[in-house]
Amino acid sequence: MSDSSKKSSAAMRAAVAGSALLVVAGLAAFWWAAGVARKAPPKAADNAVTVTIQGNVCEPNEITVPAGRTTFTIVNNSKRALEWEILDGVMVVEERENIAPGFSQTMTVKLQPGEFDITCGLLSNPRGKLRVTPSAASEAEAARPSLVAYVGPLAEYRVFLALEAGTLQDAVQALADAIQAGDLKQARALYAPAHQAYKRVEPMAELFADLDQRLNARADYFEKREADPAFTGFHRIEWGLFGAGQGDLKALAPAAGQLVADVGQLRERLRGLDIPPERMASAAAKLLRRVADNLPAGGEDRYGPAEAANLQGTLEGTKKLADLLSPLLAKAAPGLEQAVGQRFAAFSAALDPYRDGEGFKPAPLDDAQRKAIAEPVRALADELGKVNAALGLEQP
Repeated sequence: MSDSSKKSSAAMRAAVAGSALLVVAGLAAFWWAAGVARKAPPKAADNAVTVTIQGNVCEPNEITVPAGRTTFTIVNNSKRALEWEILDGVMVVEERENIAPGFSQTMTVKLQPGEFDITCGLLSNPRGKLRVTPSAASEAEAARPSLVAYVGPLAEYRVFLALEAGTLQDAVQALADAIQAGDLKQARALYAPAHQAYKRVEPMAELFADLDQRLNARADYFEKREADPAFTGFHRIEWGLFGAGQGDLKALAPAAGQLVADVGQLRERLRGLDIPPERMASAAAKLLRRVADNLPAGGEDRYGPAEAANLQGTLEGTKKLADLLSPLLAKAAPGLEQAVGQRFAAFSAALDPYRDGEGFKPAPLDDAQRKAIAEPVRALADELGKVNAALGLEQP
């Protein structure tokens, strides 16, 4: 064979070998891509809705989606910070608060078939409708058998709610009595324990949209802010005791009486509340995520010095739920159970600089302090958001 023939043959073998390598590489890439596609979650665009808030109107204000997960993008084209809620009667299914003008927020929510109301911005604005149609996934989930393992934790949590609701009612009554008596010093001292007691039951209390609005809505969400007649509850009393309205306890007395009545109604509703297992972790995670969002935006407590005490109440209320799920989570996902415990410890440590014995220093938090606390709270919310999937209560 001539030298030229040998070179041609070698070149041919090299070309064939190169082609073979390309084929193998292509097959490997195809296999990898197929694996990724199998593992990847469905794209948000497959079931996504964008809602734009224009003044007192949401576009669209009537929405239909299939049961299962839907990602909502809420765009605020108004001139005020607003909220958007999905309501089942008076129960809050999911919400986003503090949507700044010109900005948007997203939320992914797992919806069951039914018809829901939608709030749009200010609480006085007209409500819209969200219709959720049955899907194959929702029908399969409806056939799921009851989970006996959660009977004990749910029963214990009901006892916790009953006891804490009683503590709340007693604390609010004592606060109202001090206001009725015209004792400003005593009323100020009793405000933080009363609101903290509400924070311990808030993971479930905020499910009742009408009561949560009357008990805990901030002035920002009312048309006339502090001067709005619908502005009641803890923050109305906080404003009257510590804010621009301080000192006029006679004017504050009707709000105190209304607070006592609303807390009594809350106690009755909590007693009869049906709590599905998946709501334990999801309610805690949702509340913590809202707290983390509110802290950098000025926090919830705008007038008085009780913010750290209220955060302690949130810590205790959500930790109770996590502790009840902890034995189940330790078996199903020990790494996650450990991570949740560490995140709670970090949240508690973030409050340590503001502690004073069994209570907290009577001083409001500044913006830097709120942002520093928001970080561990958000990290904790993220970990708790993984719990239901780890326990098989929802699809990951």
